[in-house]
Amino acid sequence: TRLVFDHDVIVIEDLAVKNMVRNRNLDKAISGSGWGTFRRMPEYKAAKHGRHLIVIGRWYPSSKTCSACGHLLAELSLSTRHWTCPGCRTLHGRDVNAAKNILAAGLAVSACGGDVRHSGSARVRSPGKQEPRPVKVGLPRL
Repeated sequence: TRLVFDHDVIVIEDLAVKNMVRNRNLDKAISGSGWGTFRRMPEYKAAKHGRHLIVIGRWYPSSKTCSACGHLLAELSLSTRHWTCPGCRTLHGRDVNAAKNILAAGLAVSACGGDVRHSGSARVRSPGKQEPRPVKVGLPRL
């Protein structure tokens, strides 16, 4: 409730909680923490109080993308909790870096009304401008 009252825009990642519970090492911790409930509660509370909840897709490479320069790692194992960007040499904590990227992607969606998907390049691009083209006076030539 505090998140909804304190913020106009809330950005979360769409996690597959059912799939994550299949991991035998994490199943009890995930089940006991109520991630599914946390996903549902901001949804209805944001709608009730006129706030915007933006959900970023689970395949968005938030952990593998450098939040400083946009460099995308080819691989990042789940056991790697900290990594240094080969592009700008910034040291990242996996979860904090992912949170920064999820926020940036959500704000891009909020500002431009687009969808944030990874293009496959080393840089993540936000949606293009949504401005209409200028109207020309007269009839168009055929």
